[in-house]
Amino acid sequence: IPPLDQWHPKHCGKMDLKVKANGEWWHEGQLIRRQALLDLFTKVLWKENGKFYLKTPVEQIEISVEDEPLLINQVDQIELEGKTYLQLTTTNQDVVIVDQEHPVFMREYLGEMRPYVHVRLGINALIQRQSFFHLIEYGQLLENDQGDAILSLQSGDLVFQLGT
Repeated sequence: IPPLDQWHPKHCGKMDLKVKANGEWWHEGQLIRRQALLDLFTKVLWKENGKFYLKTPVEQIEISVEDEPLLINQVDQIELEGKTYLQLTTTNQDVVIVDQEHPVFMREYLGEMRPYVHVRLGINALIQRQSFFHLIEYGQLLENDQGDAILSLQSGDLVFQLGT
């Protein structure tokens, strides 16, 4: 990832680029299918004051994002310094170790509770359904006092509890 936080380019308006809630990127009404182009866009993705931008050293262009611009499609457990951590990977090959700075959390989107992880620079990734089922395998399903299901996940020394 380039040093986006060190770049202070001028704002150059809006671009007709939309990231849909299902993770599809659309430019001027056309679905972008080239993975190399999507990978490039996600590397220069910036969020500021609740808005998303594509940012370079010389310009910053606003784009539209329905929910979050990144998707998690792979979940693994890894060993680091004798501890087991959860490792999540986006469709654009961002690798996130779940920790204090990169928590897993639930948030409502259009009336539905959805799982996310913080990736970088205020940007989160939606954990896709099949990846969330894999994540459940690494956790423990518990029940709270009200009878609601709670997913307890451990990554290193941290324990995250996700409720519905």
